[in-house]
Amino acid sequence: MPSRRASTKGFARTSSLLTQRIRAASESRGFAQSRLLTQWTEVAGEAIAAMSRPVEVSYGRGGMGATLTLLTTGSNAPVLEMEKEKLRARVNAVYGYNAIARIRITQTAPTGFAEGQVDFTPAPKRHQPQPADPAVQRKAESFAKPVEDDGLRRALAQLGENILNRSNR
Repeated sequence: MPSRRASTKGFARTSSLLTQRIRAASESRGFAQSRLLTQWTEVAGEAIAAMSRPVEVSYGRGGMGATLTLLTTGSNAPVLEMEKEKLRARVNAVYGYNAIARIRITQTAPTGFAEGQVDFTPAPKRHQPQPADPAVQRKAESFAKPVEDDGLRRALAQLGENILNRSNR
């Protein structure tokens, strides 16, 4: 029996199309791991990510570790200064070795130069769940009613509700 081949019918995942471009752009700024840029909130933690952004990783001539440059506002710089060592350990955990030897903090004004205002909060999620329509819920539950297993019945009812909501749009 021939092995089954996964078919994408000519389509490719967006992440696979963008991976090389993101890597090239981040490596040009010194980021060997693009995860440091794309998942800064997870790497640094909510509190530090809310007040800073990674700007550059620069490697000195001696080759004894890199310097991570962070952008922050003037009022957050002292707080960030106190958290530098803990942050350095977290960043090095992403790299898997002691890649970052120093963290340099660069301050900017509360209103930026090009964008009009510096905002370190991540963009809100685009997809907001719609409130459930009781009639659609009842119809989906009636389809799943014959199933005896509770967990499977709830999952099928949720799937049916999603399908019915999609077809109603």
